Amino acid sequence: MKLDLEQIRKASNLELLAKQTVEGFITGLHQSPFHGFSVEFAEHRIYNPGESTRHIDWKIYAKTEKLFTKRYEEETNLRCQVLIDISPSMFYPKNDMGKLTFSVYAAACIAQLLQKQKDAVGITTFSDEIVYQSPIKSTSSHLHIIINYLQSLFASNPSNVKTGVANALDTIAATMNRRALIIIFSDMFENMEDSEKLFSALQHLKHNKHEVLLFHVHDSKTEINFDFEDRPYEFVDIETNERVKLHPAQIKEYYFQEISKYFEELKLKCGQYKIDFIQADIQQGVEQILTSYLIKRNKMK
Repeated sequence: MKLDLEQIRKASNLELLAKQTVEGFITGLHQSPFHGFSVEFAEHRIYNPGESTRHIDWKIYAKTEKLFTKRYEEETNLRCQVLIDISPSMFYPKNDMGKLTFSVYAAACIAQLLQKQKDAVGITTFSDEIVYQSPIKSTSSHLHIIINYLQSLFASNPSNVKTGVANALDTIAATMNRRALIIIFSDMFENMEDSEKLFSALQHLKHNKHEVLLFHVHDSKTEINFDFEDRPYEFVDIETNERVKLHPAQIKEYYFQEISKYFEELKLKCGQYKIDFIQADIQQGVEQILTSYLIKRNKMK
């Protein structure tokens, strides 16, 4: 389902919107071929024989004749850090800050899903360096704090910096000591001449034993297929403000070849490093994101 990114950006309560989206997604899962996924979100876990009976919930037993123990905040299954690229290129398309809006919304939904599973989540934003980094926690109050921060990004403007995905990922890899699932939302528009530096940074994350899920956020129609109306345009570099007047048809074939080559190389490198590389078209719904997360989550059990 196509997203109305402008309406999402104007939403007054991102937390409620994300919660409703996740609840709808979970309902859909139970009615789909993905019903086998582990989506037990209750604040209980199955009692294992030999454990203390002190925390058994006897009310649940009376209803179901099954033994469950109450779960507590420290009983965290997973630590997850969600990284969002907020460099100027992520504010494209300009009318609805499309890639950033999509990433913020998807990150809020993933955070809701993690919290429902009593997993710990943190948020990091970056451009050419780390802009904001929260701790990784599983409490509902922490979720509220990070989603409020995410909502504040809707009111932000592109800063006067250049994309520096490689530098940011290197910093994160060096500072995150405990093993975690790292989810990245980025258009990955690094300078193509610095691609080896980017590949090295991705390898650094895997070297530290993190699991990595990379969502390549893009507007497929214009950024990959270069599909514009058949008329002259003035293209503006959102990072340098450099302007170029041209007819899209003049360079469409060359552009498509070059951009496809770059992202195919990135995809192959991710495969070598065992990093999940997922195409995330901003014109599509966040179900693609949540499903990819659950597939990864279940593989890690």
